[in-house]
Amino acid sequence: MKAVLTVFCLLVLAVMLASTVFASLHQDVLTALRMLWPDPWFRATLADTYFAFLFFWFWLAWREGSPLGALFWLILILALGNFAMAGYVLLELRRCSSVDDLFRRKVRPTSKTGLS
Repeated sequence: MKAVLTVFCLLVLAVMLASTVFASLHQDVLTALRMLWPDPWFRATLADTYFAFLFFWFWLAWREGSPLGALFWLILILALGNFAMAGYVLLELRRCSSVDDLFRRKVRPTSKTGLS
């Protein structure tokens, strides 16, 4: 399953990169936003997408256990979307011995004084 997830994440990165480059060559994002914003379906899709990003981020924040790390990933996810999410999963798959490890909280090392 690690291999399947790795291939899927790489596919997401490749498709997102290709579609972003294609769209950018056609029109800049701000011009597109001005044209699309009046459409209620565009706004509904955008809201759905960002709620999905936040849903993923809540799992990531729980898993990381570090407020600073969670904030770092929140900024990346809100700015880069699926690029950041696929990147996070790829990084974690490299660190995990099995896919099951993705669904466990990371253990933060305690200090030698025991005051962490």
